[in-house]
Amino acid sequence: MKFLQATLRTLFYIVVGGVISIVGAAFFFMNWEPDRDDFPIRGIDVSHHLGEIDWAQVAGDDVSFAYMKASEGKDFRDSAFARNWAGAGSEGVQRGAYHYFSLCSPGLDQARNFLSVLPEDPGMLAPALDLEFLGNCDRRPAVEELLQEVSDFAALVERERGKQVILYAPEEFYLSYLKGQGLNRRFWARSIWHSPAYVTNWSLWQYQDSGSVKGIEGNVDLNVLASGMTLDSLR
Repeated sequence: MKFLQATLRTLFYIVVGGVISIVGAAFFFMNWEPDRDDFPIRGIDVSHHLGEIDWAQVAGDDVSFAYMKASEGKDFRDSAFARNWAGAGSEGVQRGAYHYFSLCSPGLDQARNFLSVLPEDPGMLAPALDLEFLGNCDRRPAVEELLQEVSDFAALVERERGKQVILYAPEEFYLSYLKGQGLNRRFWARSIWHSPAYVTNWSLWQYQDSGSVKGIEGNVDLNVLASGMTLDSLR
């Protein structure tokens, strides 16, 4: 009996220790962030999925800038874009807009959709193009075709708004389509819990996809500006 009790007690401690380790690891990863001395300028990216946002609280929670989804593909427009744009602006949060690129639609059609909702605001941050596989259609165009469609999109948006487009690309997409292609555009890297290694010349870094920000319910994407950069360099 004593042996059984000792065995059960040992198993109990092992289970409790394992649970504590898991909880501790989860807490660490949920709260990890880049060194604030190296990356002091912090921001978020949002869409209608986050619901109503209290931008006054957001502005008071160390958020300097926000990129907002404006459109997707050739005809989708984010229902919360105008509300988020106005709300962020009223609280002094620097604003930028992004378009989610569909692999199944021509770049020019998508650029026209984006421009139909993108404000003509000379003070806004440079427009961003979200290039990724997650949530996209099943089509995987050839590299040359994709690059042409992206170039068509960027050329039209840049001509109409006078700001160079920033390319957001997670590692899989970047390595599949963009690496070594000489696009001469700034990059927005995605690397959760560790610094980006797949692209060296990034301007923005999305380091967390389950962050917490006051004024927003649920998980939020968190970003930093590259060390030494200022928001004026993104205009």
